[in-house]
Amino acid sequence: MTADGARRPVVAGVDGSECALQAVRWAAAEAALRHLPLRLVAAHTWPAGGLVGDPGLGIDPQVVLRDVVRGQLAAAEAVVAEVVPGLPLEKAEAEGDPVAVLAGESERAELLVLGDRGLGGFTGLLIGSVAVALCTQAGCPVVVVRGADADPTAPRCEPVVVGIDGSPASEAAVGFAVEAAALRGVPLVAVHAWRDMLVDPTMATLVDWDAVESDEREVLAERLAGLRTSHPDLVVRKLVVRDRPARALVDESRGAELVVVGSRGRGGLRGLLLGSVSQQLLHHAHCPVAVVGAG
Repeated sequence: MTADGARRPVVAGVDGSECALQAVRWAAAEAALRHLPLRLVAAHTWPAGGLVGDPGLGIDPQVVLRDVVRGQLAAAEAVVAEVVPGLPLEKAEAEGDPVAVLAGESERAELLVLGDRGLGGFTGLLIGSVAVALCTQAGCPVVVVRGADADPTAPRCEPVVVGIDGSPASEAAVGFAVEAAALRGVPLVAVHAWRDMLVDPTMATLVDWDAVESDEREVLAERLAGLRTSHPDLVVRKLVVRDRPARALVDESRGAELVVVGSRGRGGLRGLLLGSVSQQLLHHAHCPVAVVGAG
């Protein structure tokens, strides 16, 4: 809820690309699942050097640009009507840098949803720029929609996957993932990946790897200990793997409905850092990726 008691919406970035429309479909289904309104936001800036028109023909380039943006919003609205007819919906056209506009929207949102790549130029939502920036700056969880363009409203049984490393952001990611799995009625797969690449090769033969794995299993069990009480009906599968976190999570994303990670991790052996694990998932996951900050 916002300060005035209103429900926080799910916000979807719109730029006219097919990827953005796929994100709108996902956002509409998620808003319906959470019983929240959906807000469509299209941000635009004027190209450097201004716009060139033809005064002799009575063409106002600013009017043309606004008509294009409003057309993008109308196309997104039509997609929402197909996915969830009657869903409470708002549309907003904003002039400004997409990162700044959507970061501002995120402060009043339950969830921010983006496509994984856009049209480029002044309205593009491009992985490596807008989406990555918002995963570090947004005031709410960010979902970047990747993978096959399946019907987001169709019944599914794929699990929600969450990466756990014990950091504050990881703890927040677990809370988000538990809620997402419970809402969908699907299992939760908790992945705790540890790796031995940081061990000096000359010392590797002296390490009791079975003992290390046992310790890591205890770490994961401690992180999930309260779920049996708080969500007794939730099916939880604990996966401890001796692998790089990014590779382990990308592999698990192949059969997942959603993969969830923290925006920043502890670094080192268990780190889930944006720019490493989170960023690799944004580029390579086979399903939508939720990036959750520590709050």
